[in-house]
Amino acid sequence: MLLKKNLVLPALLLGSLGFASADVVQLKDQDAITGKILAEKPDNVVVDVGYTVLVVPRNVVTRISRTAEVALPAPAASNLLANVNAPQFYYSDTRPVTARDVRDLVKQIGEAVVQVRTPSGLGSGFFINADGYLITNFHVIEGETEISVEVYRQTDGQLDRETYKQVKIVAINKFHDLALLHIEDKNAPKFKFVTLGNADALTVGDSVFAIGSPMGLERTVTEGILSTKTRELEGELYLQTTAQINPGNSGGPLFNLAGDVVGVTNMKIMFGEGLGFAIPVELVKNFLDHRDAFAYSADNPNNPYRYLEPPGRTRHNPAEK
Repeated sequence: MLLKKNLVLPALLLGSLGFASADVVQLKDQDAITGKILAEKPDNVVVDVGYTVLVVPRNVVTRISRTAEVALPAPAASNLLANVNAPQFYYSDTRPVTARDVRDLVKQIGEAVVQVRTPSGLGSGFFINADGYLITNFHVIEGETEISVEVYRQTDGQLDRETYKQVKIVAINKFHDLALLHIEDKNAPKFKFVTLGNADALTVGDSVFAIGSPMGLERTVTEGILSTKTRELEGELYLQTTAQINPGNSGGPLFNLAGDVVGVTNMKIMFGEGLGFAIPVELVKNFLDHRDAFAYSADNPNNPYRYLEPPGRTRHNPAEK
């Protein structure tokens, strides 16, 4: 959709306000669009401007500032577009799902799914941004520091495997079985990544599919339906799916038919078929939003919390007796 310059006026008028009441998308030609950002995807930004919805290509966007980020004092509001720069750590889409063909989706997003290897085993994972940050399960890397990530790239219609060994553990949450990793190889390129969706919007019976490395068989695609959204296991709620989940799938994405991640696959019932489980993506977003609170510490590698030494016995002042 073409961007009309007459959409810029509402954005510029906000420059005189002490509090900008809408999101602002700054464009390369110094124009701007003001409205409510409905979704941010790798290729575009969807903005509701009140009377229509605009799909803005990423390659024309220079800055994005959201309402919560632009509550500025009145003197600073006039410099809003020049000073506010809010790069996204991950991308989220909560719009209603428009179903697409799984085969086409796998071609589009398959490169964002990786294999995570440690000396004791392997699992799966997926990139959440182009800078090499990826999600996997905590149990995949538990107790490990030697971690490698295998990435698959489409080249001339064929898949080429690249292995990265400079992998840092950024944050862990053992209670929700999540880990955030970062590829730190100096020559690493930009990576394909996925969009995080909305598990709350799923309905029982919706089609879903998983990509991972079950039993080491990399880039395996399995399809099924959502069996239930609220399966309680050991005090936590999981998505239950008939998509086949096996050892090696752990840490991989569960997608809806829009190609958005709705869960992180992490376990199955071994003595049954079609009984797989995934961590709802809302927990992943919460983990990423508060990643500093779950920062990994080499001094305490298997626990997201640092416990302080208990205080000694309180000494009373004799004068208080």
